[in-house]
Formats: sequence, structure tokens, C-alpha cells
Amino acid sequence: MKKFALIGAAGFVAPRHLKAIKDTGNELVAAVDKFDSVGVMDSYFPKADFFTEFERFGRHIDKLKRSNNKIDYVSVCSPNYLHDSHIRFGLRENADVICEKPIVLNPWNVVSLQEIEKETGNKVFNILQLRLHPSIIQLKNEIDASDSNSKKEVDLTYITSRGHWYYTSWKGELSKSGGIATNIGIHFFDMLMWVFGKVQKNVVHLHEHDRAAGYLELEKARVRWFLSINSDNLPKEVKNNKIPTFRSIRVDNTEFEFSGGFTDLHTKSYENVILGNGFGLEKTLPSIHLAHEIRNASPIGIKGDYHPSAKLPLATHPFSVQ
Repeated sequence: MKKFALIGAAGFVAPRHLKAIKDTGNELVAAVDKFDSVGVMDSYFPKADFFTEFERFGRHIDKLKRSNNKIDYVSVCSPNYLHDSHIRFGLRENADVICEKPIVLNPWNVVSLQEIEKETGNKVFNILQLRLHPSIIQLKNEIDASDSNSKKEVDLTYITSRGHWYYTSWKGELSKSGGIATNIGIHFFDMLMWVFGKVQKNVVHLHEHDRAAGYLELEKARVRWFLSINSDNLPKEVKNNKIPTFRSIRVDNTEFEFSGGFTDLHTKSYENVILGNGFGLEKTLPSIHLAHEIRNASPIGIKGDYHPSAKLPLATHPFSVQ
């Protein structure tokens, strides 16, 4: 049985990590969050020590280490801009680290963490759960097995409605979340490169506080992508049915279905890490690099309408790619 500590216990994604720790037969020893609304822990690890001050949490973890009862893993679910610091903490406490997406905001932070891995002998693992989705694995196998030299035409649209709270929280600050392409799109960018290969061309058409769009040319695909947290961008039929999220991936004009199969992907991620097959820093670096480029690019504009009243998914509208 492995011993875990959790940073960011009150966050949206924390219950998935709590469930993964429990489902893999391991123990949560301690957790920390500046917010104390963590009643969800009662469903998983009611006896775990809990702290609202990171300094006291750190002292507790250090005491455990010095009493020969050290933590094996630190799980990081804190805000994006704190990941780098919290990962460093875990490595310095002689623990391996499992971190939510995006693992860090900038590519050079990954390089620094790789240096600390070498210094400490401990490892950092990222949750890249789409790589474990059965339908996406099947798609990758099909692409890898194809002997065609032609590139696939891919349209990605992901709209996940967020309320006013989003813009006043850390998620609404570019310097803290990395913006919509990083905070919302990082998993999709990782998945696209994993399936279709390295980036050969990256054009950003739009990057605002609530939506972003662009064009990627990968080794095996041409990708038009659109991301939004604005409910006004939902297709009319989705909005009429009061559904807050719209997700569509079309490959060669055929809808790729992967709406199910997400329930246990965090648990599978933890299983892989514990077995020594987790996704390390070298795996996550390409998507961090791409998201950083998108965030700092100068958008060149869009030719064509992408208004939500359009009949087709938003990303299928013609972008000016030059």
C-alpha cells in the first residue's frame, strides 16, 4: 500500500484523485487546501490529516519523512500557476508526484523539473487521461496502421459553458490559468499530437478570454480547432436542449464518438503510475510547448462566420490558412 498526500483537496478535480487513490488500494495520509469545504473526503479518507495552511502541511510531511514514515506520492490538484512550486515540494520531500493538467504553464518549467528529478531521483507524472480512452487508443492504432500518405482532415470543437465565477477566479487570469487554450484545450492538444504526430504548422486565428480558434498541421492531419467557455457559442439545438457542453471531433467528415468511457480514466492513470508506466515530463512537454505558443501568438483573424447559429460544428467553418 502506497501513502499519498494531496495538495488542492477542495478543487473541482480532487474527487477524481481521491477515488483513484482509494480504488487502487492505497492510503491518503494528509491533504491541504486553503478552503475547508472538503467534506468529500469523508467518502474516501475520513481519517486523513487535513490542513488549511501549506506551512503546517509541509511541516507534517517533513516530520513523516524524518520518522521513517515518508509519503510515497504527492498528488497535485492546485491552481495551474502553483503546480510548478507544489511539484518541486513533492520532489524535495523524496516523493514521486502525480499532477493534473497542465503540469506547468511554460516549457522551461518542465526543463527545470527534469533537473530536479535527476537531483532527487524522484519522478513527475502528468494526468493525460485521453491517451487511455479506449476509442482514442483505437483511433491511434488505426492511424498508425494506415499506409496512406494523405493527411486526415480533423475538426475539433469543444464548448464547455462557464458562469461569471470563472472570470473572477484564478481561471480567468491568463497569468494564472494560461488562458483557455491551456486550461481547457491542453488535453485535446496532447491527444491530437499523440494520435497524428508532431506539429508542422501552428496558426492562431482567435485568442480571447472566453474562446480561441486556430489551425494545426500535424504529421498525419490538418486540424481546425475551436474552444469556448461562452454558452452563446453553443449550437442552437444544444442550447435549446439546455445542455451546457458541446464536444465534437470529426475525422474526414465523420464524427468520432468518444462521449463515454471517462469514468475510470483517473484510476487507470494511477494504476499505470504505480506500475511504472505513467506519463512523465518528456511526454507532456510537446503539449505545454504548443499551448505556450498559442497563448503568445498574434492571431491573424478568421475568414468566414463562426456564429453559434451556424448549422455545422464551429470548427468546420473555413479558416484562412496561408
